[in-house]
Amino acid sequence: MGSNSMEDGSGEKQTRFNMYACACAIVASMISIIFGYDTGVMSGAMIFIKEDLKIKDTQVEVLAGILNLCALAGSLVAGRTSDYIGRRYTIVLASIIFLLGAILMGYAPTYAILMTGRCTAGVGVGFALMIAPVYSAEISSPLSRGFLTSLPELCISLGILLGYVSNYFFGKLALKLGWRLMLGIAAVPSLGLAFGILKLPESPRWLVMQGRLGDAKKVLLLVSNSKEEAEARFRDIKAAAGIDENCQEDVVKLSGKARGEGVWKELLVTPSPAVRRILIAAIGIHFFEHATGIEAVVLYSPRIFKKAGIIDQDKLLLATVGVGLTKTAFIFMATFWVDKVGRRRLLLISTGGMIAALTVLGFSLTMAGQSKEKLLWAMSLSIVAIYIYVAFFSIGLGPITWVYSSEIFPLKLRAQGASIGVAVNRVMNATVSMSFISIYKAITIGGSFFMFAGISVLAWVFFYFALPETKGKSLEEMETLFSKNARPRNTGIEVQQRSNV
Repeated sequence: MGSNSMEDGSGEKQTRFNMYACACAIVASMISIIFGYDTGVMSGAMIFIKEDLKIKDTQVEVLAGILNLCALAGSLVAGRTSDYIGRRYTIVLASIIFLLGAILMGYAPTYAILMTGRCTAGVGVGFALMIAPVYSAEISSPLSRGFLTSLPELCISLGILLGYVSNYFFGKLALKLGWRLMLGIAAVPSLGLAFGILKLPESPRWLVMQGRLGDAKKVLLLVSNSKEEAEARFRDIKAAAGIDENCQEDVVKLSGKARGEGVWKELLVTPSPAVRRILIAAIGIHFFEHATGIEAVVLYSPRIFKKAGIIDQDKLLLATVGVGLTKTAFIFMATFWVDKVGRRRLLLISTGGMIAALTVLGFSLTMAGQSKEKLLWAMSLSIVAIYIYVAFFSIGLGPITWVYSSEIFPLKLRAQGASIGVAVNRVMNATVSMSFISIYKAITIGGSFFMFAGISVLAWVFFYFALPETKGKSLEEMETLFSKNARPRNTGIEVQQRSNV
């Protein structure tokens, strides 16, 4: 009932926006800029690494994808780690791991050491992808949660853009120095973030799980829009943790189960029907985020533009910067739309646009590949289709994957549930990034994008049937929402009306 009172209160409550909670989410999301930079910079750095270290295409694929396999391990460890040491210190740990990885890659005299640094950074990626959205979701009000929880994805895009810009400028330096500076410079923000994050408050929901009710209430008063909202959120969190709503003690002792023990069993072995649907929704949305081909475009855009007919290296890198600008601009817009339009509606619009853009891209690249002469119209159509695809991905599937999966799990299952989603995300990211060159060589570059278009159709169908609207709901209402919507075929508005009955 707490969230309804927040929504149905005075108009003042609905229009106020807590700047302190926003600042906390922005600082926590900075870890995602470092990850995004590492992803974006590698797309251009691989051109110079291949030339300098004399490595084969297979080794390039492994270098591109190994980050995600290591992130898989990092994400699975991160869930339990964040339950044990807290959300804030988990972000500090991720920053330190990134720092070590960046130093190793910046030094990298050999392919083996470069791979070691990439793997180290990958573990940090696993931590970062899991913890930043969870922390942002847990400090935010239901009315602004979509905006704040989509900030990590916006920061990833900013990082990717910075990586592309870094490629362009550092690419003009000597071969042996340029790519090492591209990769090693990420150590600087990692060090700064490790210290800056200590100024943030801990997640109030984690504090309640530790029995630290007094500390949790203090944080809620800081990150809520009003004292009434803070008290309502505090009651809901206590109820979700199995604590009497009227308990006034500052510190209570909780059972092991309330503190998060036995979570894996409850998630995977004996889940309730609602938890099973939540898990399927989280795994599905993470699977389709990368199965629809975004990593192929982000990581291999210079190769794709080359196949379309752009030969000059400077123009290739500039066209790639355009991908980063498009991604960042549209994710920025999505952060403002997600709480107004709704998660479900944006997802369906986004995926529909991706289907159309991927079909056009597959056609234009096929025409460009079959022609012995340079087709200006096919090259232009390919560039436009890539930018449209990235735009539609960025207004929906990109940011909403992280918003949705970080908000739907019950309190005690949230960290590990989110870590499962991240693990699936990284497996698919690694699968696409490590196989794309081999796939397009086997079925042509155009054929590979027709394949992604087909997968996007499956994604649209899954989102339509399996994902109810979560806009405006408190985190404590999610389990009830999924209990009432075994087969949600209605619109977001209808789902919200039904859940309020």
